[in-house]
Amino acid sequence: MTNILVGDRIKDTDPIIVKINGKKYETYEDKTLLRFLRDDLHITSVKDGCSQGACGTCTVLVGDSKKLSCTQKLSKLKDEEILTIEGLTELEKKAFVHAFSKAGAVQCGFCTPGMVMSGAAIIRKNPNPSEDEIKAGIKQNICRCTGYVKIIEGIKLASEIINGNIEITTDEKDRVKVGDEFIRIDAHDKVLGIGEYVDDMIFDDMKVGSAIRSKFPRAKVLKIDTTKAEALPGVIGVLTAEDVPNNKVGHIFQDWDVFIEEGDITRYEGDALCLVVAENDKVLAEAKKLVEVEYEELEPISSIEEAENPEAPFIHPTGNICQERHVSRGNAEEAFKKCKYIVEETYTTPFTEHAFLEPECAIAEPMGDGVKIYTTDQSVYDTRKETLIMFGWEDQPERVVVENKLIGGAFGGKEDVSCQHLAALAAYKFKERVKIKFSRDESLKFHPKRHPMVGIFKLGCDEEGNFLAMKATIKMDTGAYASLCGPVLERACTHSVGPYHYENTEIDGYGYYTNNPPAGAFRGFGVCQSNFAFESNINLLAEKVGISPWEIRYKNAIRPGEVLPNGQIADSSTALVETLEAAKKIFEENEDRAGIACAMKNAGVGVGLPDKGRAKIVVEDGLVRVYCAASDLGQGAQTVFKQMVLDILGLRPDQVEIIHPNSANSPDSGTSSGSRQTLISGEAIKKVSEKLKKDLDDANDIRDLNGREYFHEYFDPTDPLGSEKENPVSHIAYGFSTNVVILNDDGTIRKVFAATDAGKVINPKAIEGQLEGGIVMGLGYALTENFKLDRSKVKAKYGTLGLWRAPMIPEIETVFVSKPDDELLDRAFGAKGVGEIATIPIAPAAQGAYYKLDGVLRRDFPMVDTAYSKPRKKFDA
Repeated sequence: MTNILVGDRIKDTDPIIVKINGKKYETYEDKTLLRFLRDDLHITSVKDGCSQGACGTCTVLVGDSKKLSCTQKLSKLKDEEILTIEGLTELEKKAFVHAFSKAGAVQCGFCTPGMVMSGAAIIRKNPNPSEDEIKAGIKQNICRCTGYVKIIEGIKLASEIINGNIEITTDEKDRVKVGDEFIRIDAHDKVLGIGEYVDDMIFDDMKVGSAIRSKFPRAKVLKIDTTKAEALPGVIGVLTAEDVPNNKVGHIFQDWDVFIEEGDITRYEGDALCLVVAENDKVLAEAKKLVEVEYEELEPISSIEEAENPEAPFIHPTGNICQERHVSRGNAEEAFKKCKYIVEETYTTPFTEHAFLEPECAIAEPMGDGVKIYTTDQSVYDTRKETLIMFGWEDQPERVVVENKLIGGAFGGKEDVSCQHLAALAAYKFKERVKIKFSRDESLKFHPKRHPMVGIFKLGCDEEGNFLAMKATIKMDTGAYASLCGPVLERACTHSVGPYHYENTEIDGYGYYTNNPPAGAFRGFGVCQSNFAFESNINLLAEKVGISPWEIRYKNAIRPGEVLPNGQIADSSTALVETLEAAKKIFEENEDRAGIACAMKNAGVGVGLPDKGRAKIVVEDGLVRVYCAASDLGQGAQTVFKQMVLDILGLRPDQVEIIHPNSANSPDSGTSSGSRQTLISGEAIKKVSEKLKKDLDDANDIRDLNGREYFHEYFDPTDPLGSEKENPVSHIAYGFSTNVVILNDDGTIRKVFAATDAGKVINPKAIEGQLEGGIVMGLGYALTENFKLDRSKVKAKYGTLGLWRAPMIPEIETVFVSKPDDELLDRAFGAKGVGEIATIPIAPAAQGAYYKLDGVLRRDFPMVDTAYSKPRKKFDA
């Protein structure tokens, strides 16, 4: 076998020879296997999620054992047989593609190749693994999307195929309907690792960039000296605030500095001071060491309490209050006077890290008199907007084009620009194609987290347990910049009242600037925080009344035609009662160790904002090409859209193609946030398909319509917060859910039951996966996750975030209920969206279970003295 030389041959030095996928490679540079595979061999199926041995995305086989390639140096791998997905047998590849697709084990897909390699190692060692053996075998592999349930099912099914117990059969149908089990359109490429994320894109002429970030959370920048770095051979240049036409960006408020200028004060560790651009990573790393920065360190503001202090310095010129929201209806004070029982408690929740598997990455290239950006974000139009603001090109939007590649998870953490605008600035200034990729540590320091909350919640009821009044003061830490503080605070306030029928409420919400990392959008969007507090108070009130936690919720549950606490009349699709009825038996059978919680969550932005869905169809070469700039973060939006189109048109799956979002050709359909894409963009997809259907009915074949183009914009207006209407429409739809958590004698979680009203289920397997992933994420939020800070300095590592791993998950049962007489059935087939509500009621349900077990009210997340705490608490059997 002839060795393939990689890099330059060095005289008088022994080469390192490694065998990968049956070929021998000879190199003289000792680096990690991960970097050799990706940078030198361009084997991009092996993903770089952390380069710290903490996430498992880079898993390969070395001999018969699985290894994390980011921790393996080439010099230690001599004479070893190394396999990536490409080196698996054809049977193994076919088995995993079929099994993972069939089981619904793929969402964002960034963890998937690593899971496949771990699965292959498990099966090669034990051809018939048990569920526990599979869990143990993938314990080094993090998945933030699926909750592991369907990955475990997928590996088990793959083992059956490889063993010959099950044959691979084609389940493809010529006729696909909404409600069918329809395999994700990107599953095949994600399983084999050939789906392209931004970091997988390869260009021969690509330069690389990275920012110098602040050494301190709060410090005056006295001097930035880039002369030594700029003099280093291979450095393209260094950009500072002087190179930025407009040095402010921001998702809603432009308060976020692109670069901190000399003489200005930093606001957190993630602040960029300058951007170094170089020929390659090696030069870039050396150049960054040569940038000299002089600081005057200042004492940071690290908490809400410190930010409130009248003597505290202002983090922004406007002061330390970023946003306020005040929501009221009826007369809470008078209603409290009529209450027989009242509960008032204070609750706190921490910063939480999204922990998406794919770190932020962007590539930008010159394009005429503008730039094109390849990115991984939640809206190509939002990224374009912020980039245009930075350049001062708001009146020339065509100068920036943004295209989404595959997105390796987001959960709200990729709504704000991160590296996209910096790559665009470098590409435009230097007339070069530039890539910027965050390290995992840089990602942890930079992007917005879930808002910490301090909340005082008061709830009162009459003698029979009917809610009469509620009052709350909610304070949130939004960190260094606004991000989405206003909308998140608003949702926390508007949903703090719960899905119940009473109308005397008063909620005050405040968002404070601190020198902590920014806080912004995160799955649940503020409702995870306030729902925990409110649902906890319900349990305490039930005790006072002398009825069960289930009964008090059922008594007060909103029903069709009744008025929600915000004044909106619940429509006929409202099925909270049905979710409670579905959960009744399992809760009552385990009441001595079970917790229960309900939640509602809006679908769509609502509150009077112009929330529009847009879609375009072009018929070309006998294909129906669907254009809609709705980012698919792993939730499966594009698969749902295709399923809707196929249902209406009656075409074969191979006749319909969903185009990745691109601001140059895909109509703006809003951000992938607020559980809105299935409903809002889905309705636009449905309507534009119906327009094509009319012409198709008059044609002999779809090819007869070549060249035809169709467009639809969907908009259903809502009423703004504080509307004077007696019964305003705050949101066009709400989903509802009831979760039950059951504990074992030792305090571990035995089972989770989740009954959810998400309207019409478009794709059963996909929506189950969303629920399971949200549940596991919510359990982590309640029990183990904590983003550690010390005086605003980030101390967290990916491996110390407290993320749940496969061996920790309990049994999860999901059921879906909906009203058969849904008056909204015609809109997006009656779907409501489930992405956010999946993760909201699970945390208070877990807290309620521990309260039942030991009588201790845990008012803070992550909860202490549980079976998941360190040290673990032991419970009496």
